[in-house]
Amino acid sequence: MPMQPASTEITSRTAAIIQELKGLEGPLLPILHGIQEEFGHVPHDALPVIAEALNISRAEVHGVVTFYHDYRSHPAGRHVLKLCQAESCQSMGSDAVAAKLKQLLGIGFHETTRDGSVTLEPVYCLG
Repeated sequence: MPMQPASTEITSRTAAIIQELKGLEGPLLPILHGIQEEFGHVPHDALPVIAEALNISRAEVHGVVTFYHDYRSHPAGRHVLKLCQAESCQSMGSDAVAAKLKQLLGIGFHETTRDGSVTLEPVYCLG
């Protein structure tokens, strides 16, 4: 897996993204998207920087990051495999596909293979 940037680097790069986007109306989501695009995930060290800049609590920032499934708190693998787990897809066999993938990869949902090549994520279509 790639090395993670040092905390000071995360702080400075996060501050630059915030500076660029905080003038937008409702800037939290665009800022989180920008940070995830920059780092491949939303680093824990970025949360207090965002909270202070937007004058909201860390809990509010954390709540948004954990509520939306597209935000990651850890780096993903080089390939992200998304498999639908909605009821309509399960009725068509996605649960069997998921079980086989988990067995072959040796990981569960929200996990990454040891070599960092694949992350398996559940998604939910509208069926």
